[in-house]
Amino acid sequence: MEPISAIPVSDLRNVRFVLADIDDTMTVDGRLPAESYRALWSLHNAGIGVIPVTGRPAGWCDLISRQWPVCGVVGENGAFAFYLDGRHRRALYHPDAPRPEENRVRLEATARRVYDTIPGTRPAKDQFSRLFDVAIDFREEPPLLGYDVAERIKAVFEDSGARAKVSSIHVNAWYGSYDKLSMARHFLTERFALDIDDAAANRSVLFCGDSPNDEPMFGAFRLSVAVANIEPFLAALSSPPTYVCARESAGGFVDLVELVLESRRATHEKPTAGA
Repeated sequence: MEPISAIPVSDLRNVRFVLADIDDTMTVDGRLPAESYRALWSLHNAGIGVIPVTGRPAGWCDLISRQWPVCGVVGENGAFAFYLDGRHRRALYHPDAPRPEENRVRLEATARRVYDTIPGTRPAKDQFSRLFDVAIDFREEPPLLGYDVAERIKAVFEDSGARAKVSSIHVNAWYGSYDKLSMARHFLTERFALDIDDAAANRSVLFCGDSPNDEPMFGAFRLSVAVANIEPFLAALSSPPTYVCARESAGGFVDLVELVLESRRATHEKPTAGA
């Protein structure tokens, strides 16, 4: 990995979309600070489309799509994307996402096995807002559990045939062959006719994340960046980010956004609007 200061200015000028995780990428201790929200608005006002790509639930993503300066949001680790079309909130579901009710009983039964066998585990407090997955809290609220516990939780779900991913705060589990990358790809294609398998199109997208469930995104984009709190996970990543921020969480995200915007100010250029 190289520091974000090593990103060529020509690459930064070419960015039309910024895709980014939310928790511990834009946030600090679970809160979205003012500087992160200002950074989102600055990207929007510069004509750069912002797309959060998150494990957070449908209920949160409905609000984000309506009230944040974004051109869409990918939620529940890739089950769907929500976006505004005028004043209408639209949904685009992943082609491989089952109907929510089809697997709820199986997921909840496996979650109960986790709670019964791994001390300290509990449902994420945002579970009531979820459609497609279950989220097990291991570090969002006390008691804070280790990443070794998260791997045990993940293994229980995988043994049941589910897919599971570890974020910085939750273990998310679902049935269906989708993830953050496949839904981001689907949304960019359907909404913006952008094929990230095309080299020029890929160079127009920058991704920023912080944890193992962002690994598919790190591997897919030439401009892949992590905030500094990626460090504990690096040894486990087969596809690490290309660049890393000097600061953790929101500080790193804001620094990255400033680099993108500075590349525009330096040449008085403005890209084609993504939103």
